[in-house]
Amino acid sequence: MDRLKTRLEVAARALRTFEEGARLEQPSGVERDAAIQRFEYTFEVTWKTLQQYLRDVEKLPAGSPRAVFRAGRDVELLSDAEAELALQMCDDRNLTVHTYDEALARHIYSHLGSYAELLRACLRGIEGRLASSA
Repeated sequence: MDRLKTRLEVAARALRTFEEGARLEQPSGVERDAAIQRFEYTFEVTWKTLQQYLRDVEKLPAGSPRAVFRAGRDVELLSDAEAELALQMCDDRNLTVHTYDEALARHIYSHLGSYAELLRACLRGIEGRLASSA
């Protein structure tokens, strides 16, 4: 359980930096690219935090980000709409790693605000469940 709490703390710090970049209204190319980089590491730490929660609390195995977000829906930590957005987020995350293209970067940046909200809701949900079970 200590590992889960540590992951939650790291994810919360990463999310704060990500939200800062995702809120920019007219980002320069460098700011946009930095926000996408922050999205990548926040995505990684958040899905791994959810994975740890599923293992430790729900006793569910889930190996990939997509499986983890689906399991989050199955335990009602995420709504159907949130799970669908999470799967879209997984696709965008994969595109940032394997392809770089100006139009793609603009497209992904346009989704960062909703992804930040989703990741925030996911972390709050985990924190809430941990608090209620303590």
